[in-house]
Amino acid sequence: MGKMGLRCLVFAVLVLWSFSSMVKGEDDYKYFTWTATYGTASPLGVPQQVILINGQFPGPRLDLVTNDNVILNLINKLDQPLLLTWNGIKQRKNSWQDGVFGTNCPIPPNTNYTYKFQTKDQIGSYTYFPSTFMQKAAGGFGALNVYARSVIPVPYPKPAGDFSLLVGDWYKTSHTALQQILDSGKSLPFPDALLINGQSQSSFSVNQGNTYMFRISNVGLSTSINFRIQGHKMKLVEVEGSHVVQNMYDTLDVHVGQSVSVLVTLDQPPKDYLIIASTRFTGNVLNSTSVLHYINSVSPVSGPIPDAPAGQFDWSIVQARTFRWNLTANAARPNPQGSFHYGKITPSMTIVLANSAPIIGGKQRYAVNRVSHIDPDTPLKLADYFNITGVFSLTAIQSSPSDGTPSLATAVLPTSLHQFIEIVFQNDEDTMQSWHLDGYDFWVVGFGLGKWTGASRESYNLVDALTRHTTQVYPKSWSAILVSLDNQGMWNLRSAIWERRYLGQQLYLRVYNPIQNFANEYDIPNNALLCGRAVGRRH
Repeated sequence: MGKMGLRCLVFAVLVLWSFSSMVKGEDDYKYFTWTATYGTASPLGVPQQVILINGQFPGPRLDLVTNDNVILNLINKLDQPLLLTWNGIKQRKNSWQDGVFGTNCPIPPNTNYTYKFQTKDQIGSYTYFPSTFMQKAAGGFGALNVYARSVIPVPYPKPAGDFSLLVGDWYKTSHTALQQILDSGKSLPFPDALLINGQSQSSFSVNQGNTYMFRISNVGLSTSINFRIQGHKMKLVEVEGSHVVQNMYDTLDVHVGQSVSVLVTLDQPPKDYLIIASTRFTGNVLNSTSVLHYINSVSPVSGPIPDAPAGQFDWSIVQARTFRWNLTANAARPNPQGSFHYGKITPSMTIVLANSAPIIGGKQRYAVNRVSHIDPDTPLKLADYFNITGVFSLTAIQSSPSDGTPSLATAVLPTSLHQFIEIVFQNDEDTMQSWHLDGYDFWVVGFGLGKWTGASRESYNLVDALTRHTTQVYPKSWSAILVSLDNQGMWNLRSAIWERRYLGQQLYLRVYNPIQNFANEYDIPNNALLCGRAVGRRH
C-alpha cells in the first residue's frame, strides 16, 4: 500500500472512531442497583410502614438523557412480589420491560430482576411506581426525568434549578389493609391527607431574580389536584414529553398519573411564599402546603392560602383546551421527522370504552365495556410468545359498549402494528376519571359533555393537539385520543385511579405483527422471569 493509500486508511479509521465515540457519548449506558425494603416514616406525624427504594421515601430521582440505555437491577426485599412500571416511558419495541402483570412475572421476595430499556427519542417529566397489588399506596414511587441531548435545543433558557414535586393523596392505613378492603368488595375511604414529596410540608430554597423549573406529578391513588404558588405566575413549558405553547397560569389542574413542567421566575419581594396543592372535585378538600423560600427572605409565610378556582369542571375543561403542542420546538417527540401530521390521517379503527362500576358476585368491581379485567396465571406477553392457549381470548371484550350483564374476564383488544386508531373514553358516571396507555403517547384531540357520537369529531383539535400518556375524562363526558400504533407488544390501557385499576378497570392492547422481526420488536430477554404456564419453557 502506498503512502497515499495508507493516509486514506488512517483517515477513514479516525473518522469511524470519531463517529463511534460521538454515538457512544450520546447513547450512554447508565447502571443502577435499587433495593426495595420496608421502612418507617411519619409523613402525617405518626410512624407508619412505607416502601423504600435504597432507603429513600419517595424513591431516588432517576435523571436520564434522551437515548440513554438504562440497566437497573431491582432487588426485592419485600414480603410480596414486586414490579416497577415506568410511567410514560415508551419502551420502544420492548414491552418486555413494561413492569405490569400482563407483560412481566413479578419479582419474588428475596430475588432480583434487571430492567434493560432505552429512553429512545424522549424528553420530559415522568414517574415510576409499583404496579403490583396496592403497593403504590405505601410508596416505592419516584421522579423520572429525561433531559434533552446537548445537540438538541430546548425552547427556553436553562433554569437556575430543577425541582421535582411528587404530589399525591395518602392514607394512614397500610397498603395491605387497603387491599383487604378492596378484596372484601368495598370501596376505599376518602384519603387522610395530601403529600408533596412524601411530606406534609417541605421547603424549596431559591435565589431572587432567577428562574426555576418545577416538575409536578400527581402520584396519588384517586384525586385530581390543583397546584399554585402564592404570588407567582407559572409558565407551562412541557407536559409528559411534549413541549407546549408557553402560556402563563396562576393555577394548574393535574389529574391522577399526569405530569407537567413549569418555569417560575422569582420576581417578588424577598420573603417566603406558600406552595399549595389541593384535592380537586372533592367534597372534603385536602390541602398540602410547602414553602418557597427566598434565600434573602426577610419574613416568613403570611396571608391566607390562595383558593383553587371555583369553576370546578367547566373551568378545568377550559384550561385543558389551552394546553397545545409547540409545533416549532425541536425536541424528541412523536414523529420527529415530520413524515405525517396526525390531523390529516383517517383512523382505521375506532374504539369506544365506557367505564362502569358494577357489583359482580356481591362485590364492588369496575369494568370497561361490561368486562372487569382479571389477571391470568401467566403474563399475556409470555402466553403470546410461547403460544400458550387458554390464557386469553381476543373476543372477551368488545371495542364498543353494548347492553348486557357485566362479567369477569381477561380483557385483550386486538390491533395491528402501524394502525392509526381513535380511542374514545366515555364516562357516564358522576366521578372524575383518568386513563393511561403504557408504551405510547397519544394526541388528546377532544373533550366533550354527554355522549360521544361521530358528530363529536367536528370539535376535535386536528392542528396542535397535545401529546401525552394520560388523559382525564370529566364526569358525564368523553375524551378522545388518536394513537399511532408504532410500538409492537402487549400494552396496558388502564384507569390511573388505582382502586378502579385494581378492581378491573383496565385492558391490554395487543399490537400485533405476525412476522417476527427484530426491527419491530426485541426478542425475549435472556433474564426474563417465567411463571404460571410459562415455567420450564426455553427462550
